[in-house]
Amino acid sequence: MLRIGWFSTGRGEGSQKLLRASVEAIRGGKLDAEIAFVFSNRERGQSEATDVFFDQIVSYGLPLVTLSDSQFRREHGGEVARKGEALPAWRTEYDARVVELLRPYQYALGMLAGYMLITTEPLLSSRPLLNLHPAAPGGPIGTWQDVTWQLIGQHATRSGVRTHLSTAALDAGPIVTYCTYPIHGGSIDLLWRATDERKVEDLRLNENEALPLFQEIRRRGSTRELPLVVETLRAFADDRLRIEDGRIFAGKTKIVGGYDLTPEIEALLSRAVTA
Repeated sequence: MLRIGWFSTGRGEGSQKLLRASVEAIRGGKLDAEIAFVFSNRERGQSEATDVFFDQIVSYGLPLVTLSDSQFRREHGGEVARKGEALPAWRTEYDARVVELLRPYQYALGMLAGYMLITTEPLLSSRPLLNLHPAAPGGPIGTWQDVTWQLIGQHATRSGVRTHLSTAALDAGPIVTYCTYPIHGGSIDLLWRATDERKVEDLRLNENEALPLFQEIRRRGSTRELPLVVETLRAFADDRLRIEDGRIFAGKTKIVGGYDLTPEIEALLSRAVTA
């Protein structure tokens, strides 16, 4: 049985759905695994959305471990981490403390599912950590909002969802699994045509996430995130995939560029539609 450590800030519905999908797969006998704990970098009272997530965790009977990174920073007199700059020293100290808190829980693999902190060496070296990213191999980096706008700006024909090993380099670790899907062709072309001759900066400023094309691209991606997480964990639980020294193997074969789960994901989505 695969023992999973679950990491999530728990900022909203997406985090709740990812956890729910995995718990239901385990309880339904579709995933031979156990969630050893759920860790959050927030504590009760910091966010209404995260408190709802905590209630969900408790309702499943899962161990909940928390350590507020913002409170830790204040207690240690640390500076706020700024995008594009080196992480301040307290972040490494924070992750070292997280490792200590999680020491009583035995787990083989960590799943970062909506965990909004960049991980540092103490946590990275403790266990392999899988991170979910809303883009295909070679696709845009950044948040799902950034990724979606980049896809629109590039007039991309396909996108995807992937998991990769978390490393010190943001969104740059070895790709573990992925699936891809079209964002051109069929009904979505009407939405693309509605944006003809308009710059992405104008679309972002005047319509932002209400833009129908933005919403449809995001819908196609988010629909596949849940099954990709479950199917990735299943691949490890069934010993189809394993990680050795930061390298991914399928049996004796080293996987470079990720393990393509597109057929499995599309089959699951097709069955869900016809059910």
